[in-house]
Amino acid sequence: MEKSITIHINNKPYTVDSGQTIMQAADKLGFHIPRLCYHPKLSIEGACRVCIVEVEGMKNYVASCSFPVNDGMKIHTNTTELRRARRDIVELILDNHPLDCHTCDRNGTCELQRLSYSMGIKARHFEGERKHYDEDLSSRAVVRNPNKCILCGRCVRICSEVQNVHNLSQAHRGFRTVVMPAYNMPFSESVCTACGQCINVCPTAAFVEKSYTQELFEQLNDPNLIKVVQFAPSVRAAIGEAFGLEPGHNMEGQLVAALRKLGFDYVFDTQFSADLTIMEEASEFLERIQNKGVLPMITSCSSAWMKCMEQFYPDLIDNVSTCKSPMSMNGAMIKSYFTEKIQVDPKKILSVAVMCCTAKKYEADRPELMFDDLRGVDIVVTTREAAWMIKSAGIDFLKIQPEKVDAPLGLSSGAGAIFGATGGVMEAAIRTAYELYTGETLVDIELGGIRGLKGIKEASLEMDGREIRVAVAHGLGNACNLLDLVRKDPGRYHFIEIMGCPGGCVGGGGQPYAGANSIPLDEEALQKRAKALYDLDRGKTIRRSHENPDIQKLYREFLQRPLSPTSHKYLHTHYQAKLPRGIIPDKAIF
Repeated sequence: MEKSITIHINNKPYTVDSGQTIMQAADKLGFHIPRLCYHPKLSIEGACRVCIVEVEGMKNYVASCSFPVNDGMKIHTNTTELRRARRDIVELILDNHPLDCHTCDRNGTCELQRLSYSMGIKARHFEGERKHYDEDLSSRAVVRNPNKCILCGRCVRICSEVQNVHNLSQAHRGFRTVVMPAYNMPFSESVCTACGQCINVCPTAAFVEKSYTQELFEQLNDPNLIKVVQFAPSVRAAIGEAFGLEPGHNMEGQLVAALRKLGFDYVFDTQFSADLTIMEEASEFLERIQNKGVLPMITSCSSAWMKCMEQFYPDLIDNVSTCKSPMSMNGAMIKSYFTEKIQVDPKKILSVAVMCCTAKKYEADRPELMFDDLRGVDIVVTTREAAWMIKSAGIDFLKIQPEKVDAPLGLSSGAGAIFGATGGVMEAAIRTAYELYTGETLVDIELGGIRGLKGIKEASLEMDGREIRVAVAHGLGNACNLLDLVRKDPGRYHFIEIMGCPGGCVGGGGQPYAGANSIPLDEEALQKRAKALYDLDRGKTIRRSHENPDIQKLYREFLQRPLSPTSHKYLHTHYQAKLPRGIIPDKAIF
């Protein structure tokens, strides 16, 4: 237990716990010290020096993010000299920064822009050489623009410390320092998993998602196309933040109405295909259990996790479910079952997905997911991009009347809703697998042991006298730790859920940027988004995927049964080892 000490901030005494940094103590006392490189979930970089404060008795200013408090310490956070020093630091950053704020993707949501405003910077005073780099547009999902990088190191740290991908590092020295992948190879050829967490924590626009919004606007005005859109479970729980709401508001009805006003002819819900995923995935799991198939079976919903697996865990490919993600399943049903229903050529369908995840842009382009020479999803836009399109079209999102999704790919159970939170896929799968295996209904369907933001969660349940051990991981770093356990002890678990982003889809790389007074990937915000989905589940009459009447109808009319040849054609896929250029396989990888 930390002992209490007394410190003085701006000549007033305060009692605080020892063992904190000055910044942590100040935050708890209501003094916000400016910062750029700091993030509470990452290691301390101390690089930007924006967070400097004056400590009496110290010759120089100290970085409050890394300097610990001591009993009797006298700290000043807002003196005239200190404000001038901070302003000079930010001005030096700005004067090596592009002059395109009005046309920048992050205009209005840029931390550097907000900081400049709060410090009263009105002009650029330092002239000199500026850095000049080419944008990396090679990736289907992520754009890297080193010209806008301020070398805060957040992207490097989240990629290595949280995601364990280690795709980014700072290369060269001094003025020529730049953040880049190994060998400065294009992002499309690097080990980037397209998770987009670098975008979430970047304070500027050095990383943004690759946008297809202008192309989408053009196609929405094409009278020869039938425009169909689906949206992921977590999008409804987060999109309100882009319009000034607090995290955790379920804006499903408003989103449906807004998408129709944008020009979509049909609005479907990816929660429907989440139920469809459970039908296939639960059946696949039971088949493996009963026929001594490869275990543990690992979920395949997360696009970033799929690329990570192919690159770093190819020895576990046979463990991964062959099920497509809910987005790709819905895309396949849109261009097969639905087109049969409305009797149109699938090539006349524009299939769009609004996703919380930047990696879904990469997924939509995977050739392994094609069927009948068709892509199930033509364009993916993130939650952020969908919000921008709604604003750009002049739609008053907060005032429009809520509307309901369309049939036949819209009705969903509560199990489909919780897909957006870590542990939700596993919980939904158990609800169905238990009943299919035992013939009995699982009474207590809310599995608290696999909910929450603990990095790795474990649970067990009994199915007809047999113990089933499951595990859940969110964030690729936690996933790697879990899979290392699997490599050492393959019999430890029967079923594993992995989501590539912290918190699951609610923390996806395409979710709204943090507000002016909030933190990217703030745990409280993630919990509120997840709560909105769990509340949606509790409010549903149908809470098990196999009880969804439209799912039952889909099998009767088109798919026959889970794991049928038709199901395999449209709803399943395969994976293969993919080593980026320049990577030499060794025992650590294989």
